[in-house]
Amino acid sequence: MTDFTSIFWDYYIAIITIVSVVGCGVFLWSQSKVRVKVGAQADPDTTGHVWDGDLQEFHNPLPRWWMWLFYVTVIFSVIYLILFPGLGTKFGGILGWTSSGQHAAEVKAAEARFGPILAQYQAQPIEKLVGESRALQMGERIFLNNCAQCHGSDARGTRGFPNLADAEWLWGGTAEAIQASIVAGRKGAMPPMAAAVGGPDDVTDVAHYVLSLSNSAHDSVRAARGQGKFAACAACHGAEGKGNPALGAPDLTNKSWLYGGSVAAITETITKGRGGVMPAFKGILSEAELHLVAAYVYGLNKSAAAAPPSK
Repeated sequence: MTDFTSIFWDYYIAIITIVSVVGCGVFLWSQSKVRVKVGAQADPDTTGHVWDGDLQEFHNPLPRWWMWLFYVTVIFSVIYLILFPGLGTKFGGILGWTSSGQHAAEVKAAEARFGPILAQYQAQPIEKLVGESRALQMGERIFLNNCAQCHGSDARGTRGFPNLADAEWLWGGTAEAIQASIVAGRKGAMPPMAAAVGGPDDVTDVAHYVLSLSNSAHDSVRAARGQGKFAACAACHGAEGKGNPALGAPDLTNKSWLYGGSVAAITETITKGRGGVMPAFKGILSEAELHLVAAYVYGLNKSAAAAPPSK
């Protein structure tokens, strides 16, 4: 990596930039000396290109107004390189402007503007913020900027990314559990269980038994055979398949499936295992922002829990 931070690249950028600007100016100056031949006997210069037998390309200079416009751009570029950084890190411009400095100034201005509002909401319990529409709007914006890439703009997730708009939670749906997930992140891992269950037919039997726990379509004969083999899975999912939030083990008695609820998907899960990582947002978001986005997600949980069951 030191090759990419060598002082050589500073000089390389500076030389290429200066040569380009000066070269443009010299080229324009040389072209401005070209004059169009006038007079009835004058034979105009051509580039030698001919189309359709008699259509020639003349070697005439650019119009004067166009030429001066190019001179203005060259002059502008010189002034810009004097004022702003454009010649590598060795010369930052006489104004001392940097993108990082501008970003820091904008962050400071935003903190001065929104800091008191964020502090006010941070002092309130998450459960109370659910009733604050403005707080939830702010939390939603934070969610869309940082969480929607995985969970979707509607928070309903997709294959491998949990739905946050229902009442089912891998690690618990309390305000404290949701905030802990956002702050510290989560690592979920299901090891491959095919060897513990038995052969391929045994894995399929267990898959049918798992489907029977949620009254999903299944083969009752195979499910009956798979019930005893499910004991290998009970350490995490429980003897009744209701899961364990402390481990992030999902409840298998509902119809909420993170990787799909078909026989093929469940068989793949048992055979290959699954692994999921939710990154920690501590250090990425401020404590107040973490508090607000937790309130927004908790509000989705409360709405989902209060909704009547679907028919």
